[in-house]
Amino acid sequence: MAEREISQAVISRLPRYFRYLGELRDREVERISSQELSRLMHVTASQIRQDFNHFGGFGQQGYGYNVEYLYQEISKILGLDKTHHLIIIGAGNLGQALANYMNFQRRGFIFTGIFDINPALFDRQIRGIRVRPMEEMTDFIRQNNVDIAVLTIPKSEAVAVARKLTDVGIKAIWNFAHVDLDVPEEVQVENVHLSDSLMRLSYLIGRYESRQE
Repeated sequence: MAEREISQAVISRLPRYFRYLGELRDREVERISSQELSRLMHVTASQIRQDFNHFGGFGQQGYGYNVEYLYQEISKILGLDKTHHLIIIGAGNLGQALANYMNFQRRGFIFTGIFDINPALFDRQIRGIRVRPMEEMTDFIRQNNVDIAVLTIPKSEAVAVARKLTDVGIKAIWNFAHVDLDVPEEVQVENVHLSDSLMRLSYLIGRYESRQE
């Protein structure tokens, strides 16, 4: 089935399936039914089966799902069977925290460079990678097969930087800047607004408290 026919809701659940299956795999669980996975994930068994059917089903009636096989298949769907090289634009607190998050490398996302405009940060080492000036970014991307850029810079700078990134062939942008980016159709953008998550939590707290009154 063509990817455009698969809803964003289904795609957004795939990393969660992958994470739970990874935990089952670590515990050496060999197989699991949709009902058992449903109880773990608080997603209906029917929804799980519908989601997996978009990609071929994976299960066997009367057996359920082979955990190792399903883990590997979802890994392929998510593109985690390939290596991605990423750079971080912005060596402030958030950029440094992301650079130090070792789990990215376990998933095949290789941190190769970090860039900033602040001379006071130049040559600082983060996990063995030195902070470089922005002037070196374009050549670095060309020379190191970088396909993902992470933006942890103010929104006032993000649009111009995104334009430079797309001009040099970046395939995807993980955008922590609070601004929508106008990029070519072939460039994938994942926007992360941390304050939006907090506002959703605030709404859920209020809704729960109103039900208790």
